[in-house]
Amino acid sequence: MAPGHNSFPRNPGMALDTAMFEGHPVNRTAAARRAAQLTTRRTVKKEFQAAWLVNAIRCIDLTTLAGDDTAGRVRRLCAKARQPIASHILDGLGLDSLHTGAVCVYPTMVPHAVKALEGTNIPVASVATGFPAGLMPLNLRLEEIRWAVAQGATEIDIVITREHVLTQNWQALYDEVAAMREACGDAHLKAILATGDLQTLRNVYAASMVAMQAGSDFIKTSTGKEGVNATLPVSLTMVRALRDYGDATGHMVGFKPAGGMKTAKDAIAWQILMKEEMGNRWLQPDLFRLGASSMLGDVERQLEHHVTGRYAAAHRHALA
Repeated sequence: MAPGHNSFPRNPGMALDTAMFEGHPVNRTAAARRAAQLTTRRTVKKEFQAAWLVNAIRCIDLTTLAGDDTAGRVRRLCAKARQPIASHILDGLGLDSLHTGAVCVYPTMVPHAVKALEGTNIPVASVATGFPAGLMPLNLRLEEIRWAVAQGATEIDIVITREHVLTQNWQALYDEVAAMREACGDAHLKAILATGDLQTLRNVYAASMVAMQAGSDFIKTSTGKEGVNATLPVSLTMVRALRDYGDATGHMVGFKPAGGMKTAKDAIAWQILMKEEMGNRWLQPDLFRLGASSMLGDVERQLEHHVTGRYAAAHRHALA
C-alpha cells in the first residue's frame, strides 16, 4: 500500500442522516476570529520551521491541471515529486530521501504519471467527474472515474454538484457521492466541495457531512478554479465537520485544502490548523494533503536559507 494511503479501515460511510447537520449553526465571525488566532498564537523558527516545511512537502499533492498539459510536463512534475528539493538541501537537512504525497493530473495524463513514477510509492491522483464544474450527466462522470482508475490512478478527486447544496437537496448529493465512491473501487475518493461556490459556512458544514456519510475518504476545499479557494475559516469549518463525524462514527476522514496557497507561510498555517484542531495524527499524508504546486518553490527556498543562510533566486527552484 502506498504511504499516502491510510493504514486504517476506510470510511465505509453510513445512511444519510440530516440530523447530523441540518440546523447546525456556524458562526462566521467566530470562525474568522479562531482562524486568525491560528497564525498569531504559535510561531515556529529555525530547525522547528524546517521540520514543519519538510512535513509539508510530504503532504503536497503536486499538481498540474492546465489546458496545455503534455506528457513532457507531467514527466517533469513527476521528477520533481520524486526529488522535491535539491540534493545539497537534502544533505544539509540530514535526510536520505523525501518525496511529495502524490501527483495530481487530468485523467488523460494518468498513464504518463504512472509510467514516470514506476518503482516509487508515490500515488497518482486524477481529477474526474467533469472537473472543475462537474456539470456532466452522472453516467459519464462515473465512467470517467472508472477510466482513470483503469489507467492506474489510486486516488480520485471528484467534484460535487453545487446545485444540490444550494437547493439543500441532500439526498441527491448523497446518492451522487455514494455512486462515485462505488465507481472508485479500491481507489480513494477525495470529494471537492468547491466551497467558494457554496455561499455560507453552514452549507460548507452540511456538504462536508453528506460527503463523509456517502463514504468519502477525504474532503477537499476547492478545485483551484473558483474565485475563492482555500481559506482558513472555511478549512476550520470542514475540519470541525470531520471531527464531529469521527466522534459520531469512529471513522477517520482526511482533509485537503487546495487552491490559493502559494507560500511556505501558508504551508505552516494549515498544518497548525490540523495540529490544534485534530492532533498530530492528522499531519500525516494518509490524512492530510496540500493541493498546491507553486507553494513548493517557496518551501524549497526557505529550506535552502535554513541550510546555507542565504536566499536563492526564485528561478533556482523551478517546479519542473
